[in-house]
Amino acid sequence: MEIYQIEKVGQIGIPVKNIERAIAFYKDTLGLTLLFHTDGLAFFECNGLRLMLSLPEQEEFAYASSVIYFQVNNLHEYYEELLEKEVTFVDEPHVVGKMGNVEIWMAFFRDTEGNTHAIMSEVGV
Repeated sequence: MEIYQIEKVGQIGIPVKNIERAIAFYKDTLGLTLLFHTDGLAFFECNGLRLMLSLPEQEEFAYASSVIYFQVNNLHEYYEELLEKEVTFVDEPHVVGKMGNVEIWMAFFRDTEGNTHAIMSEVGV
């Protein structure tokens, strides 16, 4: 019997209320590469992981998405850049944990559709 296993996460779906507004946020504000879009869907490239923005087809799918943690090289600089673009942050950059000689920094923000996500960075100490 052959055993199958998950290789990786290939795509994450993010429910949105307004596709054009959401496209502008993920493309222009966060700087992700837009692959293509239709009237109700948009696909972005995020370093090998595809993000799909979609207008929910049924009410049962019209809830906020899971938290997506976007890894960045310099959390403090990117945080300041997003503040200048008027991104709404839930908190300021802070350490959430330490693994050996590495601190894990995060700052949580909301997209234009009410979904909460985070930027994160691992910093050697």
